[in-house]
Amino acid sequence: AAARVFKSRQGAGHSATFLTVIFPHNQMQILPYNRVLKDLNGLTPGTLLQKLDAVFIITPSGAARPTRKHELGLFIGGRWHTLHFRPSFAATNDPIEKLDVTLLQKYVLAPIFGIDDPRTSKRINFVGGIRGTAELEKLVNSGDYACAFSMFPTSIDDLMTIADAGGIMPPKSTWFEPKLRDAMFCHMI
Repeated sequence: AAARVFKSRQGAGHSATFLTVIFPHNQMQILPYNRVLKDLNGLTPGTLLQKLDAVFIITPSGAARPTRKHELGLFIGGRWHTLHFRPSFAATNDPIEKLDVTLLQKYVLAPIFGIDDPRTSKRINFVGGIRGTAELEKLVNSGDYACAFSMFPTSIDDLMTIADAGGIMPPKSTWFEPKLRDAMFCHMI
C-alpha cells in the first residue's frame, strides 16, 4: 500500500517519506480481522444458514474463535456456529485464493450478501482481533449489526509467501501486533 501511495505522489518532497519498521517474523503476531455485517441482504437467519450450507460444513452452537485454517465462526441470532469450508472451495495452489478472507469474500460476501467491494461497502465493518469475539457479540446484540464472522488469522508464512511472489494481500486480511505507537515518530507533511 505504501509503495502505491509513493508512486502516485511521484516521491516529491515530504510525501516521499513514511515510517517503516522491521521485526523478525518470529516476533510478529497476526491476529484475525473479523467482519460484522449490517444486514442479511433480505434473508432470514434460517435462509442464510441454508445458503451457507452449500459452502460450509456447519456445526450449530460452535466455538466463537476458529481453531484452524478454513474454519470461521458465525454469530447470528444470539449464538455461534462453526463454519468449515467444504474442501472443494479451498482446493487451489494460489496462495491468495486459498486465504480464508479471500474465500469468504468470493463465496459468501459477494454472492450471498451482495458485498462486491468490502473497501467501500457501508454494509460491512471490520473488527481487529485484539478486540476479541466478545466485541463481535456486543455489536450484533446491540442491533446495529445482523451477524459477525470470526476469522482464523492469516499465518506469517502465508503472508511471506504472498509477499515473496509479489502478490498483494486482500483488504483487511491482517491485524498485526505489536503496533507502533502513534506520535512516537512524527514527520509533519
